[in-house]
Amino acid sequence: MAKYSDIKGFTVQTLSSDTAASQAAAGSWASGGALNTARDGTTGAGSQTAAIVAGGPQGSPFTANTELYNGSSWTEVNNINTVRGNTANAGTTTAALMFGGTAAPPYYANNEEWDGTNWTEGTDLNQARGYLGRAGIQTAALAIGGYFDPGTNYYGNTELFNGSTWTELNDLNTARNTFGGGGTSTSAVVGGGRTSTVFTNLAETWNGSSWTEVSEINTTRRWAGGDATSGETYGLLFGGLTPPNSVSAVTESWDGTSWTEVADLSTARSNPGGAGTNESALAFGGGTPSLSTATEEWDAPATFNQIQEGQLFFNSTANAFKETISDVPGTSWSSGPSVNSSKSFNNGAGDLTSSITFGGAPAPTQAYAEQWNGSTWTEVADLNEGRQAGAGGGASGTDAIMGGGYEGPNIGNSVNTEIWNGSSWTEVNNLNAQKYTSGSGIPVSTSGIAFGGNPVVATAEVWDGTNWTEVGDLNTARMYLGGFGSATSAIAANGVNPGASPAYTQNVVEKWDGTSWTEVSEMNTARGEMLQGQGSSNASGIISGGSTTGSNQIANTEIWNGSSWTELNDLATARRMGAQIGSTSSGMYIAGQSPSPSTTVEHWESGLANKTITAS
Repeated sequence: MAKYSDIKGFTVQTLSSDTAASQAAAGSWASGGALNTARDGTTGAGSQTAAIVAGGPQGSPFTANTELYNGSSWTEVNNINTVRGNTANAGTTTAALMFGGTAAPPYYANNEEWDGTNWTEGTDLNQARGYLGRAGIQTAALAIGGYFDPGTNYYGNTELFNGSTWTELNDLNTARNTFGGGGTSTSAVVGGGRTSTVFTNLAETWNGSSWTEVSEINTTRRWAGGDATSGETYGLLFGGLTPPNSVSAVTESWDGTSWTEVADLSTARSNPGGAGTNESALAFGGGTPSLSTATEEWDAPATFNQIQEGQLFFNSTANAFKETISDVPGTSWSSGPSVNSSKSFNNGAGDLTSSITFGGAPAPTQAYAEQWNGSTWTEVADLNEGRQAGAGGGASGTDAIMGGGYEGPNIGNSVNTEIWNGSSWTEVNNLNAQKYTSGSGIPVSTSGIAFGGNPVVATAEVWDGTNWTEVGDLNTARMYLGGFGSATSAIAANGVNPGASPAYTQNVVEKWDGTSWTEVSEMNTARGEMLQGQGSSNASGIISGGSTTGSNQIANTEIWNGSSWTELNDLATARRMGAQIGSTSSGMYIAGQSPSPSTTVEHWESGLANKTITAS
């Protein structure tokens, strides 16, 4: 492990934990795998991809059934020993607790421990109760509130389990049952529920020794789900019953200060089970009003407070250095405003805040261009010569270049090059050879490289802002290939050679170092018809879409890390021969064929994450 004195060129900040913050306002629910046994009256535990639920429902007939969730489906496993509902669960799919509950009556103090295979009787609660809350794991759990005798004995009682015994701690400020919430044994939040007389909107946080009243939830209710918490700082409540007895779909997020209403459950329900965190959660079962098997998955992007990409921190708790990086693997494509006219075989330049797309098909070629200002597309001045599938690129919506392309059957391939300055296109010096469907790495209008193309060639040319100069050929001749990078550092990926074997796609990737091309690791999916990718060097980039046969479209997205390709989340719409622009952390896929020329635009924008690093 490096010392502070060994870290050069960075401002090192110290923190005790990773500064994760939720973007719950942007979260949403989606359908997951259905339970095998419909139920309510159980809390559940675990994560979105590994959850456990046992017992239930809230009323007769009660069940001993236990199910495990693997991220897509529930599997029945060995039953609990005591049949009951209105229980509390804590822990994971390999180490869990189930305690309290009712069988209308009696009320139970029973605690059972799960080892991944079987339930075993453990140490009982000090206070028998049902309709209670919980937080924590198998060896550090809280039993919170609940009641013993409806209408009379409502509890604020809190007990801590240390793996062998239960110890009574400080009570809730407001005794209640049927509330939502959770967290850890030292940091938790609860909200809503029922007191001895009324439904409540009161919320409290736990700091490991005492409960503190905090801002109320927005929707008064009982029987809300909510194991989806990260402690007293972040939490999620969902569903429940609102007065007098209306089933709710409302979801609220806790940010440590206040509750905010976010996206509703797809299905309103009371008394659901819950598992996960504020960013990644499950809601399952519940009453709709009939007992349900439905599972919903909550996903909200996570960002990091007080950090920017490239910053370096020393985590004093983990004794590790943390570098802030873009969370590219967790990124998904999202829909953006469409361009004004359908097109494919179009080129583009820029990024998410300022870009331009130009040329394309049909008709049989297009001259028009559209500019993006971060919120809308506007038609701007046409190219001087309409064409499609040129070597395109540039830095922004006011800095772009297009070289070559196909000008139609009467003209054929072009050598013409034009530069865009934000208001007009200017013809500059031509390519040395006619071509279209070239790959390119052109980060700015004054510098870049074009390679391959139709007719099937291996030639490459470098642009220096004034002239195109022929440089070293690709090792494998091809057209309709993908590319990204710069004049001195580029990637040429896959492509098409009808005369080669396999007959269509060439799964060949080559790296340009400013002098020569070297074959490197292949993409996971062989394809052609890409043209452009996202990235400004041969060290990192993204390529999406394309075709595996020449007549289909794919949505597959892959990232290059300098040595290998990794599959990322697919485009929402499969397509080929569109303009892909930007970097590995943000960019766009503009129009393209899907299967006909399209107006569809998708955005790519990654959040930030912390990466543990070792310096020597």
